[in-house]
This record gives sequence, structure tokens and C-alpha cells, in this order.
Amino acid sequence: MTEVLDLAKRLMSARSVTPATGSVFDELEAMLAPLGFEVTRFTRGAGEEGTPEAPVENLFAIRKGPPGSRHFAFAGHLDVVPPGGGWASEPFAPEVRGDLLYGRGAVDMKGAIACMVDAVAQVPADAGTLSFIITGDEEGPALHGTRALIDFMREASHQPDLCLVGEPTSVNRLGDMMKIGRRGSVNIWLEVQGTQGHVAYPHLADNPIPKLVAMLAELDALVLDEGTDWFQPSNLEVTDLEVGNPAHNVIPEAAKARLSIRFNDCHSGASLSEKVAAVAQRHGGTALPIISGEPFLTPPGAFSDIIAAAVKAETGLEPEPSTTGGTSDARFLRSVCPVIEFGLCNATMHKRDEAVAVDDLATLSRIYARIARAALSAE
Repeated sequence: MTEVLDLAKRLMSARSVTPATGSVFDELEAMLAPLGFEVTRFTRGAGEEGTPEAPVENLFAIRKGPPGSRHFAFAGHLDVVPPGGGWASEPFAPEVRGDLLYGRGAVDMKGAIACMVDAVAQVPADAGTLSFIITGDEEGPALHGTRALIDFMREASHQPDLCLVGEPTSVNRLGDMMKIGRRGSVNIWLEVQGTQGHVAYPHLADNPIPKLVAMLAELDALVLDEGTDWFQPSNLEVTDLEVGNPAHNVIPEAAKARLSIRFNDCHSGASLSEKVAAVAQRHGGTALPIISGEPFLTPPGAFSDIIAAAVKAETGLEPEPSTTGGTSDARFLRSVCPVIEFGLCNATMHKRDEAVAVDDLATLSRIYARIARAALSAE
């Protein structure tokens, strides 16, 4: 327990608000190199044509097994959301109080990465190939993180057979839930152009607001689907309205809104974008979609059985296979190999005084070691 706790503290002590670079990656490299991992680090984003964003650092580490052996990957992110104020202790000075370790990243997800490192130390080098797929940009735009790592892996022919993402999936107790899929996400910006004018002379103007209201009413009334065996129904939500008209006697020239749609595998980001665009056009408006990710599903089978067996051996629980929650980088890794998410309890993620049970770190490390050994020995 002391070892994994120390690893978690080292990672949590490094400030790494999205996009993460530098010291937190230094710490992880220093942990993995002595275990026989070949570590590659690279930065994407800043300075590249068409990429005005801040630089994003990524790390890929691999310990190769015997020729022809299976390849199992752990994936995750070292960046964290801003801590905000009002913490009982310094967010980047991890502190154990009682049976909890407090600090930003405790569960999302530096604690899990510490457990991964501790776990691979328990797996013999000749058991097979192990790798780490770690980004500094999961909590942000996710443009130059895991997607860039996937490009690197393909170019280097480092494609794993299975991948586990260490997102905090547990709800009430460590081990009660794993994520075998996630819904997709698309945000769509709507706009209706009108003609500005005096409210007393409406015939000389064209008010865009009634058109936008009618458009939103039609969209809000849509029933996208009834859900599937593994996914809840898709939902469309209006997340912003903007007119920006400070004058009470002026008909505005434009009205805007924003939608967010979380969708299951009955749809694609493109099909939903086309559906919304058609509605917008009928009401004289336009729609600009930005697709964050497509839905994915790793159907229950050999991989989920490996995870369930490891969890039950260490906790006595049988994890519920679920597709609930938001998006993660698993939406990109799905294109590489089967992927499942499993990690710590998520009750305090993104919250003030984020914390993890110290005992859970030790237990998760043992679970991860069991999963890795089983995945490498699977037929």
C-alpha cells in the first residue's frame, strides 16, 4: 500500500491543469523506466499549422514481451480540471486525512495511473507486452492527445490486443461498475438571421426570434429513439440562447442557440447533424455541428469477463456493465482494439476536496495486475 500511495502522491503533486506538460510526465517516466519500459514523449498543438491551441504533451511507454505474445494496454490522462477555491488543503499538495487521500486528480485519474504503474511491477516481463497510452489533454478539447497517440502507435506498429482506460467508473464501492461503452456527443450551433428595425415598424424589419423559437420547439419535441439493450435513449438539450439585444425598442438582427446531443448507437454524429440542419433550414436558419465523439460498445464477452473475475477476486463484487455517463478517450481508442473503462469511485471527481480511499488504491492495483496477467494469457 505504501508504494502505490507514494506513486499517487508524486503524480498529484505535479500541477497539470489541462493541457498538461512537463513535470507530471517527468514523474511518470521516472516510474516506468526502471520497470523496463521504453518511453516516448512528444508534444502536439502549439506551433503547428492550423493549431492555435496550447501545447499538449503525450506519453507512450512499452515493455515488449516475447515475440508473438499478446499486447495489453493501460490508457489514461494526467491532466486535471482546475481546482477552484475553498479546499480544506492545498489541491496540489496531496494529504492523507483519516483513510482518504485528498488532492486534485485523486480519482480522475492520477490515482488510477499510480495503480497501473504499481500493477505492471507485479507482472513478469515474459508474460507479454504491456503499454501505457497517456495524454495531457483529456479534460480539454482532446484534439492533440489520444488521437495523436493513436497515430503514433499505428506508425510504430504498436497496436494492443485489448485496452483498459482507468476512468473512475465505480459508483458506491470500488468494483461495482465498469463501462463497456459510451454514448456519442455532438454540439450544434444554430443561427437565424433577420433584419434589424424599430419595433413600431415591424413591416420594415424581420424578427429572427420567433423563427428560432419555432425551430427549438420542433427540435425539443423530437424523440430520437427509445434506447437499446445497452444504451439509454439519446437526448437533445438546448444549452444556450443568445440575442444580445440591449434595446427594448429594437427588433434584433440575429438570434442564436446551442444544442448538445448525447446519442446511442442508433445514430451517428453525421446523421444527427443532418437531421438538425434540415429542421433549421425549414425555419430559415443554419446549423453548425461539432462532433466530439461517436458511440462505442464492447459487448459483454471475454474482455469484460476478465475484468469481472479480477474485481470479484479482490472485492467480492460483480461489476455492472454500463454505458452511462459522459465521454472519455475510449471513444478514440475503440478504433484500435476492444476497450473497457474501469477505475476508482467517481463521487468526488471534478469536485472540491477530491479524494480517494487509501485502501482502494491498493485494491485497484491488485485488480489491475490480475487483469493484465489474464489479458496477456488469454487465447
